[in-house]
Amino acid sequence: MGQVLSQRFSASQPALLLLRLLILGVGLGVLTGTVLKLLAPRFSDAGAGVNSAIPVVNRGSMGEFKPNLELSALSQTYAKLAARQPDLKVSAFALVLDNGNYAQLNPDTPLPAASAIKTPILLVALEAIDQGKAKLNEKLSLSKVVVGGGSGWMGSQPIGSRFSFNEVATEMIRVSDNTATNLLIQRLGGKTALNARFLELGLLNTSIKNWLPDLDGTNTSSAKDQARAIALVETGKELSPRSRDLFRSTLGSSKTDTLIPSGWLQGLGGGNDDVNTALLSKGVRIFNKTGDIGIAYVDSALIELPDGRRAVASFMVKGPFNDPRSTDLIRAMAAATAVALGAK
Repeated sequence: MGQVLSQRFSASQPALLLLRLLILGVGLGVLTGTVLKLLAPRFSDAGAGVNSAIPVVNRGSMGEFKPNLELSALSQTYAKLAARQPDLKVSAFALVLDNGNYAQLNPDTPLPAASAIKTPILLVALEAIDQGKAKLNEKLSLSKVVVGGGSGWMGSQPIGSRFSFNEVATEMIRVSDNTATNLLIQRLGGKTALNARFLELGLLNTSIKNWLPDLDGTNTSSAKDQARAIALVETGKELSPRSRDLFRSTLGSSKTDTLIPSGWLQGLGGGNDDVNTALLSKGVRIFNKTGDIGIAYVDSALIELPDGRRAVASFMVKGPFNDPRSTDLIRAMAAATAVALGAK
């Protein structure tokens, strides 16, 4: 009998040992979880440092063009800045895509778009690529109808010269080529077809009436439309991923930094380097497209903020020919926006 009990006890030893190990493992797991839970806030606070007040960005969302909470103080600043120059007509709109915070002044007022009309044209052009209605390597032929004066080099080429769709779209933004813009307007079905597509995209105040350079300012847009055109791409509402990348890189090829980028830098305290380099040192990148026909100035941009948020902004001013107050006002509104969005 004693021998049998001894054999049973020996056989049960591995099972008892395994049971004890399981109990010990569970206990250690609970203890470890509790300790980590207690320490987690300390790790978070230590990592945040002086930036602990920066809002958390939802990295899983590309944001929306959906005004949610008006930044009243910033809107009032726009109004005060504009009120100092009552003979200037102003349209202003800025929106943080991540949370819907926005500021505005006459956001839906149509004003001369100048070369800023090229941003929504680029959007529709890349839509045509996505839909198989055009190809990046297809050739567009230069004709007398589309030759436009002002900025750009394509208009100086011999009639009959051929350029790829991709080159035309790029030069339209990179050097603000007016002939390239007219080539695209023609290729995309003309003014009527483009205007109809603008309406479908919700760009209710954006309209092409004449070939560029349109020095009389008949082609119109509004600050809200300009911001929306960029946001539709950046939030993934329009264009395939590849075309969105091309839209952004093309917009980034424009080197004019004298309006929103310069004003934004002023709002951050300035810098000793060139504007874009100084902005990068402060954690800011700006992709913008300007417009200038003397009687009207525009700048519309996508702004990447230091904490990962993204904003769109557009400022449009109409006034006397080559009046420096127009560009000064755009820079002042951009500076105020940089301060208000906590972009330091």
